[in-house]
Amino acid sequence: MKIEYRKADVADAELLIDIYNSAFYSDYIKYGECPAYGKTKEMMEKSIIDYPKFIILYNTEPVGCISCKKVEKGIYEVGCLCVVPEFQGKGIGTQAIKFVTSHYEDWDKFTLVTPIDKKENVKFYTEKCGFDIVSMEMDGNVKVARFVLEK
Repeated sequence: MKIEYRKADVADAELLIDIYNSAFYSDYIKYGECPAYGKTKEMMEKSIIDYPKFIILYNTEPVGCISCKKVEKGIYEVGCLCVVPEFQGKGIGTQAIKFVTSHYEDWDKFTLVTPIDKKENVKFYTEKCGFDIVSMEMDGNVKVARFVLEK
């Protein structure tokens, strides 16, 4: 298994829309909404600029994305980590977290939010990646947890 990361640029907008739509379709169906699902090309182009993204390549095939944004000195927000369903469960997401923690060398803390009722996400971030849940909040009609990983 060869996993590589390529920095996305605005020319990758349609590819990223396909990846996001595949990865987040089940969330959209479950919750009736999902901020990562159904983006227009213009929305994705803006997102690429605002939230730097890396396309995850599995044996050269684009299968996911991880995006992080520096919030303040030493603190990064993971805006999105997604892997298309047929490639989930292969360690790709865990490797992506390891990638960003080595890529952003000045980090002290990574934060992210994900729906609290998605037990597989909670288990992934806490058990496989070492994040802690620090708070809960509502995002639309979805209860989400804020996760933090500290050095």
